[in-house]
Amino acid sequence: MRPQENAYGDYYKNYISLVEENDLFSALDNSAKRSSEFWSALTEKQGAFRYAEGKWSIKELLQHIIDTERIFSYRALAFARGEKTALPGYDENEYADNCFADDCTLASLVEELGTLRQSTIQLFTSIKKDRLNLIGTASNSPLSPRAAGFIIVGHEIHHMNVLSERYLV
Repeated sequence: MRPQENAYGDYYKNYISLVEENDLFSALDNSAKRSSEFWSALTEKQGAFRYAEGKWSIKELLQHIIDTERIFSYRALAFARGEKTALPGYDENEYADNCFADDCTLASLVEELGTLRQSTIQLFTSIKKDRLNLIGTASNSPLSPRAAGFIIVGHEIHHMNVLSERYLV
């Protein structure tokens, strides 16, 4: 089932709305296949491309997706385990400035994302279904593990759409 609207902040509605599946596990599984096909089709030369000065390269964009998946997986784990402490937000631009993704090959980043997604799937599989709806606080907003999983999938879809619209035209 999809997350209840009280289980995430308004900022995340767009990401969650991009996920077609109603079941978290189907969404994660399907996204792993879709993600692998999408990112593997890009070339190393494309990986360095920026559509405008000051914008992230494709490799930096992919690293941002990886970083965000790790952060939301941690949030899901923390809240599923009963964490009561509010978790902080993060500055995506600060992370991007310090990720050095352009020093990596695109292929290594694609492999990292694939490995991470399998780990994410295993994490969510290990969480008891009734714990997926526990709500904690992250970035000053409510968040359930279920919502975090949908955000992971929708966030990547959002950025694949941006890539298709702005980078690969």
